Formats: sequence, C-alpha cells, structure tokens
Amino acid sequence: MNDKMAAGPRPSGDMLTAHLLALLKGWSAYGYELAHRLEEAGFGEMNKGSIYRLLRQMERSGLVSSDWDTSADGPARRIYSLTDAGNLFLNNWLVFLDAHRQGLEQLAALAGGLAGVPPPRKGSKKS
Repeated sequence: MNDKMAAGPRPSGDMLTAHLLALLKGWSAYGYELAHRLEEAGFGEMNKGSIYRLLRQMERSGLVSSDWDTSADGPARRIYSLTDAGNLFLNNWLVFLDAHRQGLEQLAALAGGLAGVPPPRKGSKKS
C-alpha cells in the first residue's frame, strides 16, 4: 500500500468543505495547491478530481469565487477565493464543531476518560 494513501482519515462532505474554506481564509489558491495542503495536513493523497468537483459545487453555492489566472506560462488556471458567504459557513461550522467538542469532552469526563478515573473492572458492583 502507498504510504500517502495510508495516511490519516480523509474529510468528506461538509467537513471537507470547511477544510477547503479554512485553507482559503486570507489567501487565494489553485485546486492543486488546496489538495496538496490537505495532504500536508495529514489527510493522505486526495483525489484531485473530487477536489475540483467540490470547488465548482462550492462556487455554485456562493462559498468561493474563482477567476482565471493567465499570469504564468502554460494554460490558464482557476484560482479560488473565499466569499463572505464562505466565511459565514466556515464560522458557523467552527461554532458547531466547538459545541460538538464540548459535548464529547463532557461525555468522556462522565465516562472517566478525561478525569483520569480508571474504568470500572469487570465484575465490580456499582454503589
């Protein structure tokens, strides 16, 4: 198996959308650059075609905009930028993730995972 393919979990759906929006916050990038940055972030080798399809869908939804960059030698390439709607989606997603994180921390604390309390031994009785 290819080491790149064996890397960590790959985001999908809204999680992938949020990752792409976060990568575009404060700068513009080509689809290839975005896929490469996802790989560098530990998500393994990303299917470039899927990334480009998602970027086009995100553009139709108003989350990103794109322009043709003809400044370099070679063919023109689309360069993507975050829109105000994309920034709002990202901020809302981060609020959702934070609430989810807090809920998971509470669950883990109740189960003893974060509080340092060892799990009960099998066969022991609750008081």
